[in-house]
Amino acid sequence: MQDRIWDADTARRYDTPGTGMFAPEVVDPAVDRLAALAGDGRALEFAVGTGRLAVPLAARGVPVTGIELSRPMIDQLRTKVDEATVPVVVGDMATATAPGTYTLVYLVYNTISNLLTQAQQVACFRNAARHLTPGGRFVIELWVPELRKLPPGQQATVWRSESGYIGLDTYDVLHQHVVSHHFHFDDSDQAQLFRSPHRYIWPAELDLMAELAGFEVESRHADWVGSEFTAESRSHVSVYRLPA
Repeated sequence: MQDRIWDADTARRYDTPGTGMFAPEVVDPAVDRLAALAGDGRALEFAVGTGRLAVPLAARGVPVTGIELSRPMIDQLRTKVDEATVPVVVGDMATATAPGTYTLVYLVYNTISNLLTQAQQVACFRNAARHLTPGGRFVIELWVPELRKLPPGQQATVWRSESGYIGLDTYDVLHQHVVSHHFHFDDSDQAQLFRSPHRYIWPAELDLMAELAGFEVESRHADWVGSEFTAESRSHVSVYRLPA
């Protein structure tokens, strides 16, 4: 399923230089925080994609390796940097192994929810632990499920509506699944739709997954700059650490 979603067409359209998730105000704080957490060690990005964070992090002097399932996404990454700059292992982030050990493994922009079962998500934590040195950290950026917006009998929420774009999520609360629908349109009569399935995870469930893999919770903030995480926060950056 993920191979069909992250195909060549998606890879070509994925990068939006200077805007959206590629805007400097989005990228720079994340790279700052990841560089600080990596310290003098090496970093491993699960689901490295087209290198949105890996490329600028490597430019900061942090050695970065990636794991990525989609070959078209890797091909897009290769238009920016070569294999020596950001080596990539082709495979599933829950099972694939990268050579060596790392002080930091990170998984950003809600991507752990691309794993559609709880067992796969737990396996992802365990895979991160296998790659880390003692005291190493696993960082996850993830959205908070917006179930409080769902009145009885309603299955969908609109989470963004702006000129040329509507984003909505349809929920299956029985199975803890959500499908994100992204509608892009212009002045013509045609709209472009991109859909992706996810398994949503509550912060408390994420913490239990971490504990099963041997991690301890080190911190949780509402964003990359360290804002307080509250009941109203729509996403979080959680840092888990292995015992030294």
